[in-house]
Amino acid sequence: MSPTLTIREASESDLPAVLALYGHPEIDGPALRPVGEAREIYRRFQSYPNYHLFVASIGQDIVGTFTLLIIDNLAHAGARSGLVEDVVVSSAHQYQGIGKQMMRFALERCREAGCYKLALSSNLKRTAAHQFYESLGFEKHGHSFVVPVDAGAVASRSSAERRDG
Repeated sequence: MSPTLTIREASESDLPAVLALYGHPEIDGPALRPVGEAREIYRRFQSYPNYHLFVASIGQDIVGTFTLLIIDNLAHAGARSGLVEDVVVSSAHQYQGIGKQMMRFALERCREAGCYKLALSSNLKRTAAHQFYESLGFEKHGHSFVVPVDAGAVASRSSAERRDG
């Protein structure tokens, strides 16, 4: 009999394990934060309504994590939407159905919250992740755009502003 996977909201004591998962080579982003700084961030987002950090564990071992944000909308007849971010399963536990269970968990939370959709974004280079999400019923929808929010990006004018202005 295989060990039981448990998905639950993360606690502050889970942060070292979550940070270790974020150290996975496929996760793109800035360098990992020190645990003390991560604790400050964790405490801050505890006050955000409908923002949740989840962990997936087998016994005492945390083997996966993701965040889920439930967003209230004025559009779409006021129906909420869900946004999943920062999905990671440890290398040693991939291809065992853990990611699938995490996404099903997120989808069920969205259903319970009255969401009309669950969205996520994935780096263009992560083709295996794209195939995984598509196997769960996620469809490519529109385009995802990103702009770095640094002093240079904020100070520069967009091409439309330059053309029109």
